[in-house]
Amino acid sequence: MLETLRIEKDLSLVDLYDLTFAKRTGSYILHEEELTIIETSASPSIPYLMEGLKDLNIELKSIKNIIITHIHLDHAGGAGLLLEKCPNARVIVHPKGARHLCNPVRLIQGAKAVYGNKFDELFDPIVPIPEDRLMVMNDGDTLSIGPKRTLTFFDTPGHAKHHFSIHDSKTNGVFVGDTVGVYYPQLDFELYLPSTSPNQFDPEAMLDSAKKIFSYYPNAIYFGHYGKSDNPREVSRQLKHWLSLFLKKTETTVDRLEEGSFVEMSNLLAEELLLLVKTVLDEHDVPEDHAVYNYISVDLKVCAMGLVDYYTKTAKKTS
Repeated sequence: MLETLRIEKDLSLVDLYDLTFAKRTGSYILHEEELTIIETSASPSIPYLMEGLKDLNIELKSIKNIIITHIHLDHAGGAGLLLEKCPNARVIVHPKGARHLCNPVRLIQGAKAVYGNKFDELFDPIVPIPEDRLMVMNDGDTLSIGPKRTLTFFDTPGHAKHHFSIHDSKTNGVFVGDTVGVYYPQLDFELYLPSTSPNQFDPEAMLDSAKKIFSYYPNAIYFGHYGKSDNPREVSRQLKHWLSLFLKKTETTVDRLEEGSFVEMSNLLAEELLLLVKTVLDEHDVPEDHAVYNYISVDLKVCAMGLVDYYTKTAKKTS
């Protein structure tokens, strides 16, 4: 079951089996003087990460940096649990996320609002991180982790306000978390969909952040979900394409259900979004019993909640 890939000479990817799904969320391991991990996923994924580190012959005491692109629990929920096992490590976080890692009450409340009674199974435990083991990186800050490797952090809201992305000088790749979407390597063609989770989704900010990311002319995009893309230009194209379609579909769906509840709007929108994506899957002869439908359905349910939340707030402002 263990999946550990050496995707570059000094860069590995460990599959974390988020929600028990293979190739959904992973940790990137940068093999440098300051051994660095990017993303931990939720606490139930930490055993997979530990197994992956063992497979890579990495001792926990040698880990120096644990970087999380943003504090959503499928990226950062396991950071505190991992940190307890890494005596020489620190957690690096966006300035708007640091206090929530020290005191994760609001993180827990937000996740429970989305995942309900599945919260414990998916995310427990969430271990607070001591303030003295946190390091904040602001827009433009850099971190040298090896003689030929500098990481540059830059603010990339849109998916969340507490999100940064990281440019890697050695590979000219960018670790993007969820800012430019989700990649589905289960398919034999490229599919990248926006990640519009509640409740800080902002399409204009997302496009601005994407512009910042692609201004580096990266050779690779390293997704939080899941893996490496060697085609940044196509990532950019699909983000704009699908985001536009998602927003248009949100407007028509919500307007059609003027008196509907948030749950009704979100459920219907998720179905409508899946039909949109299905047209592309059908074009590529992807059967309806393909496992990717499970991944996409889960993602679109969360995306729909973020889209409805954004649209209803925006509509109220303009009414």
